[in-house]
Amino acid sequence: MWNGFLDFLQAYRRYDPAAKSTIEIALLYPGPRVMLFHRIAHWFYDQHLHFLARLVSELGRALSGIEIHPGARIGKRLVIDHGMGLVIGETAEVGDDCIIFHGVTLGGTKFDPVKRHPTVGNRVLIGTGAAILGPITLGDDSRVGANAVVTRSVEPGVTVVGNPAKPI
Repeated sequence: MWNGFLDFLQAYRRYDPAAKSTIEIALLYPGPRVMLFHRIAHWFYDQHLHFLARLVSELGRALSGIEIHPGARIGKRLVIDHGMGLVIGETAEVGDDCIIFHGVTLGGTKFDPVKRHPTVGNRVLIGTGAAILGPITLGDDSRVGANAVVTRSVEPGVTVVGNPAKPI
């Protein structure tokens, strides 16, 4: 577990030239803070202890400004840059080595108890303010531009921008 956490912090060091130390990232960056809360909340969620899961999730949100539903599945080394206003819904899935900026929504388009949030592949970058909506997939190595509104799946390696999002 400790090695996984150090690997996670090193992802931030590799990404952010403003980071001066690993201890700074661990204690002062909101992304690692909320991910610690999310891992605990997700464990409670998997144990069907939904009230405790939501309680832990809400504490993480209060301390970071980042809302990740306890049911969301998050891969390894997710870098959340700034993060304020980020929302990740219950059935969302995020792959490994992704970068997500502040103000992003991985949201649903239905209220039915089905898969209703996006699936984000590995090594995906999602720009500030983007809205990724519905049970769609962002393929591995894709990129979403700032403020894009994505309601259709994106092929691996493709960059989309605009509202509605279109490949460039």
